[in-house]
Amino acid sequence: MGRPIFPWLNTSHMALLGKINILTVLKDAPPGLYLDGGDLGEILLPGDSIPPGAGPDDELQVFLYRDSEDRLVATTHDPLACVGDFAALKVKQIHPTIGAFLDWGLNKDLLLPIREQERRVHRGDIVVVFVYIDEVSQRIIATTRWREHLRTTPPTYSEGAPVSLLIAGESPLGYNAIVDNAHVGLLFRSELGSPLKIGDKCKGYIRHVRPDGKLDLGLDAEGYQRIAPLADRILSTLRSQDGKLAVNEASSPEEIRAAFQTSKKAFKQAVGNLYRERLIEINGSDIVLRNAGVRSVKP
Repeated sequence: MGRPIFPWLNTSHMALLGKINILTVLKDAPPGLYLDGGDLGEILLPGDSIPPGAGPDDELQVFLYRDSEDRLVATTHDPLACVGDFAALKVKQIHPTIGAFLDWGLNKDLLLPIREQERRVHRGDIVVVFVYIDEVSQRIIATTRWREHLRTTPPTYSEGAPVSLLIAGESPLGYNAIVDNAHVGLLFRSELGSPLKIGDKCKGYIRHVRPDGKLDLGLDAEGYQRIAPLADRILSTLRSQDGKLAVNEASSPEEIRAAFQTSKKAFKQAVGNLYRERLIEINGSDIVLRNAGVRSVKP
């Protein structure tokens, strides 16, 4: 049906609660389509979630969850997080005795029980949670005690490895980030060009793996790995903007990161390389292309 393939897509023959599954349509009925859930039996895909033209024998990519009456149902709508994911979600409603309800992209909100809140959350908060299945109720729920669900095996990253980051909290030294949905690391405030927000997702790099398994992180690659590709991007941008950049070394860290997804420090290093290679000129604060024919930069 042309829908994207998720990294958490379940490609096994067993339908899994809280996951994206590919299931076969068994039959059409007034409530909607019934899908083959294997050991879970027939699973209803309600009418408001049926793709146009879908019918028996079609394979559909669906997410499985429980409705307000605890019935197993499917939806073709995309959740913001699946079981086993760490995610930053917004608090939509508060129930004084049950807990908070989070927006996770579906009609039925995700429950964050009171017992699973490290601190009480409030309506409108963005909270970092881990999504899992409660063993007692067999419902999908969230917890802000996400550290308890990090991978316990030591990380095996090499220094400089690219990783995906979810900003999960602040500390006196900087920001704690969940790394590749598995580990936690630290981004040092002193290395950041601008503040981050809880819930931000970004690409990062492993700076150092400590003996105790803790990870030091950076938002930019180091050395040639960082500067050469960035310098090439600056050259390409210069060519597309009539030889003059919209940002320069006097621009704010926020403006530079918005333009090139890098720190001001890395930007200035790349500009310095380009200047030494005589590929650009610096007229006052303006950065101007000198030779449009050169396509790459020496380290």
